[in-house]
Amino acid sequence: MKIGINAQLLSFRANYRQAGVSKYIRALIEQYAAIHHDNQYTVWVPPAPRPSDYAHAANIRFVASRLPTEKPQLRIPWEQVVLPFVSRRLDVLHCPVNIRPLVAFCPTVVTIHDLIYLVYPDKYLPAKRRYLTATTGWSVRHASQVIAVSESTKRDIVRLLHVSPAKVTVVYNGVDERFRPIADKEAIAGFKRKHNLPARFILYVGTIEPRKNVGLLLRAFAQLRQQPDFADLRLVIGGAKGWLYDDIFKQAGLSEGEIVFPGYLADDELPLWYNSASVFVYPSLYEGFGLPAAEALACGVPVIAANTSSLPEVVGDAGILVAPDDVRGLAGAAARILSDDAYAAHLRAAAIVQGTRFSWRTAAEQTLQVYAAAAGNRKH
Repeated sequence: MKIGINAQLLSFRANYRQAGVSKYIRALIEQYAAIHHDNQYTVWVPPAPRPSDYAHAANIRFVASRLPTEKPQLRIPWEQVVLPFVSRRLDVLHCPVNIRPLVAFCPTVVTIHDLIYLVYPDKYLPAKRRYLTATTGWSVRHASQVIAVSESTKRDIVRLLHVSPAKVTVVYNGVDERFRPIADKEAIAGFKRKHNLPARFILYVGTIEPRKNVGLLLRAFAQLRQQPDFADLRLVIGGAKGWLYDDIFKQAGLSEGEIVFPGYLADDELPLWYNSASVFVYPSLYEGFGLPAAEALACGVPVIAANTSSLPEVVGDAGILVAPDDVRGLAGAAARILSDDAYAAHLRAAAIVQGTRFSWRTAAEQTLQVYAAAAGNRKH
């Protein structure tokens, strides 16, 4: 097949743009370079910070934009005006982030990562919410095939966008093989010294915005800190400052030094952050998949997550699920993990097994099957 991928949201910059959908795009492309070399890929990308960022493979041709298409005001017109024409001779075009061109001259596949703007509209910036409302539903209904990154997201697509379930295929995200337990205790100790981390800490990774429900974690941590057994405990919140960041932390009521804010966590150090943590907490109100939770599981860290959206699928029985408003339940779950070594060891073992469910090679193989189905029905 001749396959095109709109990878304008691919990023190699050491900031939050390298996470989320950029990881998804990059991981699929890396797999395509290694499998099914009879397929030919054209990948449209933004200007590269360095030419070496776009790895070359015999079956992949990268076409870098001459415009700074990482800026939405340029990327959106490019997707709607230029992309339909440069992709017209393809067997299938993959639009990996929710939206396809209004006009397409070849079959299209659209990946939906989440429908936050519909499920929690008050937790989305108004301008972006209006744009997604106007384009995502249309894209899904006119795409040849749709990929959802979880069963939860598929249910939302069918219910909220009125799409036939038969058109939507669930393909779970994968976890990079770098995310695994690190047995080298000295490496962990050196990493903690480098970042001035305490012996025990709770870790959160993700943007800091209302949907992520970080306020619940802060309140639960405050309860833990009132107990003498946890006087040494710290909370590490790693991520970019998102929408309403200041409002979230005004309510914390915690003293300086109790919370560590390292900012954006460099991707190459993420496995060390997970492996150094005593507990990983992901209290998000809504996730299309919840990649940080899957990465933490693969590293063998005890995980506590909200029992909402896709997180029960990702965490399964390998972690603890709590209601997204249950401060006492979250504090109690963390206290048990921190106090009961046998229970913590049980969760670590279960986490490693659960983490193996999420493979980028499997995701790539299943995505290629969706491409074949789209190319076969010629709806565009």
